[in-house]
Amino acid sequence: MLEIRNLHARIAETGTEIIRGLNLTVKGGEVAAIMGPNGSGKSTLSYILAGREDYEVTEGDILYNGESILGMDPAERAAKGIFLAFQYPLEIPGVATMEFLKVALNAQRRARGEPELKIPDLLRKVREAAGRLKMDMAMLKRPLNVGFSGGEKKRAEILQMTLLEPKLCVLDETDSGLDIDALKVVADGVNALRSPDRAMIVITHYQRLLEYIVPDSVHVLSRGRVIKSGDKDLALQLEQNGYAGIVGEAA
Repeated sequence: MLEIRNLHARIAETGTEIIRGLNLTVKGGEVAAIMGPNGSGKSTLSYILAGREDYEVTEGDILYNGESILGMDPAERAAKGIFLAFQYPLEIPGVATMEFLKVALNAQRRARGEPELKIPDLLRKVREAAGRLKMDMAMLKRPLNVGFSGGEKKRAEILQMTLLEPKLCVLDETDSGLDIDALKVVADGVNALRSPDRAMIVITHYQRLLEYIVPDSVHVLSRGRVIKSGDKDLALQLEQNGYAGIVGEAA
């Protein structure tokens, strides 16, 4: 589903290279965990996949279902089924969460040639998804993420992902700032979306999240490239021994 070939990318404003020859393949149905020390390029990779303009690809390609996405803007990528859950979700004052969900969902449906959802159908879908995530419907009347706790923000992100039904889900440190109860709820929401025709990239520092979202593969990033790949046991090794040994071997 996703194939990243010899990707090089830099910060557009400064020219600082962050991604340096990254190769990665994620198949349909696969949950791929990406781990690595601070500054290794994990979040940068997620932004590039989503099409953030702050970064410039200087070499290589990103293929999604066999098609290069480098020429697509973020809206095009989203319409094709690419979703990014942010490490720090933005607050949007003045925009009610429910209104945001309605606009986002119907915009994607229009882009795919599908009819817009009528209000009763939208409410039913939202209620069902919010119930699974233990979200109070009253929260959806509030401005998006404004005054939300860390756990509420992450649940709101997973709610969006559930409703939009993307094919490639990129979760950038979704466990950041979550207590154990919120982590379990968010992980259950993610696991409910696992399917043979959907791929997930889970970016995290810690094994803790991967106890609840068990990955099919684990990839270690350092200095903008994948230096080691393995199965779920690799994450356990990193938890016990840290990154120093693996990074030293790749240097």
